[in-house]
Order: sequence, then structure tokens, then C-alpha cells
Amino acid sequence: MDKISALRTKMAEESVDLVALGPGAHLKWLTGMHPHADERPFIFCITAEQAAILMPSLESESARRQTDLPFFEWSDAEGPMGALEQLLEATHASAARSIVLDETMRADHAALVQDRLMNAKRQFCETTVSALRARKSVEEYNILKANAAVADAAMQAAWDAMRPGMTELEVAAIARAKFADLGAKPLFSIIGAGSNGAMPHHQTGETVLEEGQAVVMDIGGGKDGFSSDMTRMAVMGHAPEGYAEVHAVVESAVQAAMEAARPGVRAHVIDDAARKVITDAGYGEYFMHRTGHGMGVEVHEPPFISASSQSVLDEGMVFSIEPGIYLPGRFGIRLEDIVIMRADGPEILSGLSRDLKVIS
Repeated sequence: MDKISALRTKMAEESVDLVALGPGAHLKWLTGMHPHADERPFIFCITAEQAAILMPSLESESARRQTDLPFFEWSDAEGPMGALEQLLEATHASAARSIVLDETMRADHAALVQDRLMNAKRQFCETTVSALRARKSVEEYNILKANAAVADAAMQAAWDAMRPGMTELEVAAIARAKFADLGAKPLFSIIGAGSNGAMPHHQTGETVLEEGQAVVMDIGGGKDGFSSDMTRMAVMGHAPEGYAEVHAVVESAVQAAMEAARPGVRAHVIDDAARKVITDAGYGEYFMHRTGHGMGVEVHEPPFISASSQSVLDEGMVFSIEPGIYLPGRFGIRLEDIVIMRADGPEILSGLSRDLKVIS
């Protein structure tokens, strides 16, 4: 079944009459299109039988190379409302009673649809497009697995080169260069040395790596339309005082989360399992973020593995497991793996051990 047919099946299950998407990850996943996003409304509309695009005329020639879907074009002189009215009539969406709007669409563009369909019940993409994106196909799994191997190589390259006296930025540059060498676009590289590692989203900077520091290394890249994301720990020569105990707690939290992750389980159960290990060890206040996030076309996408998430996990879902402990003024520890849910539990995509890397 192609993606648009699969979406129509979901729409029928959820009693949705119209899905309206703007430029972004949903549209790219569904159609392969990635148009320029600006103030001009570009809206892909799909109903049970029809699909069409509200198309700025100056984008049409380029867009036509990506799709043969019908366009309802509008110019700057005319404005979009006439073309939108024609599109809604042609797709039989004028009387829609239940609509799904892309939550990442510009608010003023979404308002064009809402204002025209004022009596329709509105929801976002969680139970339709997002639900389909969350369950990866075999092809998507293979791409994600290959991306994980690229991230492994980038991490190894950084480990091989990093030495005391280098800056965080210099270490990040090595990882980013390896991503590029292997055909991936570097997306992020958080290198947090010493006390900087106690900030989960530290801004990699000019801090110099020193003997006895712990270093948080969180890197990711994109290739073939999908992403990678992993976090590992290194120490410069030797670990700081108290490090071994905390690393062991975080590793136990990872293992507890892995054990809790099974098809049919709600996402918060995984977060609960990791958080209990850390809280029971006396570090609960130092674990201040969720246990994980989904990954695919975007680095962060559903399902979100948080204490409040009621999402039910299913086979084929891909997400991170990444508990952490962050001790202000001392060091931070985060261990992150991307997994795909199988019938018997999670399969880790990375082949790189979570054991501490000692840089000698």
C-alpha cells in the first residue's frame, strides 16, 4: 500500500474528511516534496477520493518536477482565497466535518482552512500522519540502521583524535567531518567537557579538554532522508571522583527502560522504569528530561517517551532511550541508543558499546 492510500485508510478509521499539510516533515514523508516554506500559502489537501495542492504560481514549475498531483495556483496579484475555494470544491472538502491540520504549518495558513471550514472539528496529525510515520517500513529501518553505523564511525573518529588541550569545538569538528566523509549531513554535535556536561543541551564551545574530565558526546547526522542520534561518554585519562557509581546507575536505568519496552506498553512505562532506577539511587532530582523521543525523518518526532505520554508503543516504532544524571559543577552522564520495537522488545541500531571510553 502506498503512503497516500495508507493515510486514507487511517482517515477512514478516524472519521477524518480532510488532511491539510504545509511544507515540512509530514509533507516530505508522505509525498517526497520539500517545497520552499515562506509567507505564501502552500497547502496539500487530501480527502477520501481526491488530493490537490494550493500552489503559489512562482513555485509551480519547480514543484511539478516532484509530483503530478493537481495544482490550484494563485498569484501574488490574486491572493490565495479564490484558488483555495476551487480546491475545496474539487476535492469535495467544502462540507468537511472533521479536519486534520499540520501542527507545524504557519498559523496564518492554517487559519485559511479553518476560516473556510468553521463548523468542522479540528485536530492535529497525531492519529493520522504521525501514526503512520511512527511505524517504520523495512526500507526505512535499513536506512536508519545505516545511519546508526555512520554515527558509530563518527563517534569512533572523535575518540581516536581527541586529546587533552583540544577544545570542544575541535572535537565536534572531527565528528562532523566524518559524517560528511560518509555522505551524511552533520546535524548536531554536543560536546560537553567537565561541568559543561551537567547541562543536557550544552552549547559546544571553546572549553579546553583537561585530564580527569568526563565528556558527554551527543552527535547525529542525516542521510537518505533520515537521521541518527547517539550519546556516549568519554573520560580524559581517568574518570573524576564518583563517576563510576553514577555511570553504573545510568546504565542500569537504560537496561530497565529496555526491559520495560514492549509492544502494547504505554510510553510512560518506559520513562517510569528508567526514572525509578535513578530515583532509588538518590539522583532523581538530577534527571530532568524525558527518557526518549521518536526518530525518523526528524531527529525528534513521536512517540515521546515521557512521564506523561499515553502513546501505545507498537512494532516498527523507532525511538531513543537516553536517561541521564547531571551533577551541577561536576559532570553529566547520558547514555543514548536508538531502538526499533520488535515483537520481543527493542533492537538497538548502534553497534557501539555504551561502556565508558577512556582516552589515553
